[in-house]
Amino acid sequence: MTAEPTTERRYRVEGMDCAGCARKIDTAVRRVKGVDEVNVSVAAGSMTVRHNGDPAADDAIAKQVRKLGYRLSPVAGGTREAATPDTCCAGRTGAGDNDDAKRGGQVQPTGLAPVVAGDAWWKQPQARLAIFCGLALGAAFGLARFFPGLDVYLFGGAMLIGLMPVARRAFAAATTGTPFSIEMLMTIAAVGAVIIGATEEAAVVVFLFLVGELLEGVAAGRARASIRGLSDLVPKTARRETPAGAVEEVDGSLLQVGDVIVVRPGDRIAADGEVLTGSSAVNEAPVTGESTPASKDPGDAVFAGTVNGDAVLRVKVTAAAENNTIARVIRLVEEAQEKRAPTERFIDRFSTYYTPLVVVLAALVATMPPLLGGEPWSEWIYKGLAILLIGCPCALVISTPAAIAAALSAGARRGLLMKGGAVLEEAGRLKAIAFDKTGTLTEGRPVVTDIIAFAGTAEETLRLAAALEAGSSHPLALAVLERANADGVKPAAAEDSAAVGGKGVKGVVEGEEIFFGSPRAAASLAEPSDAQQAQIAALNDQGKTVSVVVAGKRLLGAIAMRDEPREDAAIGLARLKEAGIRTLMLTGDNRRTAQAIGDALGIEVRAELMPEEKARIVAELKSDGLKIGKVGDGINDAPALATATIGIAMGGGTDVALETADAATLHGRVADIAAMIDLSKRTMANIWQNIAMAIGLKLVFFVTTILGITGLWPAILADTGATVLVTANAMRLLAWKPRS
Repeated sequence: MTAEPTTERRYRVEGMDCAGCARKIDTAVRRVKGVDEVNVSVAAGSMTVRHNGDPAADDAIAKQVRKLGYRLSPVAGGTREAATPDTCCAGRTGAGDNDDAKRGGQVQPTGLAPVVAGDAWWKQPQARLAIFCGLALGAAFGLARFFPGLDVYLFGGAMLIGLMPVARRAFAAATTGTPFSIEMLMTIAAVGAVIIGATEEAAVVVFLFLVGELLEGVAAGRARASIRGLSDLVPKTARRETPAGAVEEVDGSLLQVGDVIVVRPGDRIAADGEVLTGSSAVNEAPVTGESTPASKDPGDAVFAGTVNGDAVLRVKVTAAAENNTIARVIRLVEEAQEKRAPTERFIDRFSTYYTPLVVVLAALVATMPPLLGGEPWSEWIYKGLAILLIGCPCALVISTPAAIAAALSAGARRGLLMKGGAVLEEAGRLKAIAFDKTGTLTEGRPVVTDIIAFAGTAEETLRLAAALEAGSSHPLALAVLERANADGVKPAAAEDSAAVGGKGVKGVVEGEEIFFGSPRAAASLAEPSDAQQAQIAALNDQGKTVSVVVAGKRLLGAIAMRDEPREDAAIGLARLKEAGIRTLMLTGDNRRTAQAIGDALGIEVRAELMPEEKARIVAELKSDGLKIGKVGDGINDAPALATATIGIAMGGGTDVALETADAATLHGRVADIAAMIDLSKRTMANIWQNIAMAIGLKLVFFVTTILGITGLWPAILADTGATVLVTANAMRLLAWKPRS
């Protein structure tokens, strides 16, 4: 099939405070002609829509949303052209049966709406309505004491102040595809209460309903602020160098790639960039959650929003404001919140049938006892109306998305990025995790591990090797120079230095010809003894690269280098094993080096693999029934990342790995993988707690209503109280922290 062009737009939706709101908007927008896909996120306060590109569709979408009483505004830069995928190749999912993840052409907005400080809660429309209704209710109670004969009219007037906007929204929802909304149940209950003479209770119930909506709005605002507040970390201004060398203060949003900014000690860095001059310790905790300041030298990368320590840095900007690390984190989390988790989709489907069943049950409770048992009509109609309110599914529907949103935000604030609720759910179900070696379990660069003196001293061996490697950018040369610098060894001056193709480097140092390279090449200059050969072989058996220093015809010493494991690799793998997760290393490196690293870390090793072989092994493990995660940072990891149940990219990895993966860790620690799994398990526990609270409260109040113990007031409190309790419980996840 030929792909047809479509348009994807992203909007901010104001006034959307619960999952019921999102469902009404979703249903209404899907009825617009030409709309192919809709994703609504309560936590992000956003909506993405894919349609056929007809300009009339944009107007119709806005009309539908505003008809429901919500305010809609397009996200700047959040529009792009896309192709509608063929059904047969709609893309992969890295997290089980996630329909949202399987859709090809998933919205990838390129812009981010500006974050502005919202009005205080008492200035919000919901608050003004609740306050006005409360004042009217208070006035009705006061006046009814002096004019008891007018109490029906007084309380009726107070009720109408709050009910009219609710009824208008109920009618709008009914005409756009959601007849059984909470507003409709509320309207039926209030009108029914007036008909049976419970006007005073009807007025109180309407007021309590408005207060409940207000509390939901405040809770939803807090959830959004937890992640959107990250944007406040980026300073609004920056000190930019002019071509003439002067420094000017400019708006941070105006910075372009290639600009040079000056960051003073104590200042926040205004853009992602690369250090040109200066050395300083930078506090990266606001972005990565890493508590220890990172040392930054020329050539090192720095993130927007991090805090410079004790020296002036000149930084070359490498990403514009809308694409810096924090903007990408915010965008990723907001997109993730639009992808519903399997549990959320199940509860959403369940509530579609649940609400009509509640209406039927309420009708049976109201009519069957009077018809079959001669019970008083007013008493049982009253109970039926209470059951309508008790049965509202708001708390149940929000139980999952509230927890998912809080967990995604908490993870993002600590450098753990997950692309949707399905990924978050599946992470806790992983039974095996396959790691790449280089740059994932190891640092990704060689370091000097051993210096052996065969003649003279170790210091002399290092000094002469560093003399020949001075000025070289080869990874092994850099390792030697870094070790010399760390040991305080000053390299000697070398003359006529030259590389010997595939063998090493040679030159004249202090009047003597020096060679530094492979033992095989050095053997023609100075034959090693059996003992020396044994020492070199032992180092090779440990997966280390050995180079020797020859001065004239004398073998002075050997330097061994290896890409060493990350400091936290052993701890991270141990935590995974504690959780009962099988770990293995998949690497293209030679078997001897890989096995040496594997033995040191206690991990199963598969070595000398091509990218397609890594993907094949992952697929085989999946076919054995294992939910498997794949962790990597390079282009050669992309096929395996795409094949795994969940692909996880390590921080600092290639764009291909980050794009292919379902999750990422900003600061690239192996222990972050265990933390991600822990967050997933805590989130699922929180979700089941929420579901238990939502259903449990309803069951309790259902029984007490049938027994005549509770009525309309407790009924609305049961619904509102359960929603607030569920939201508050979910918000506890915002305080989650990984093990230190």
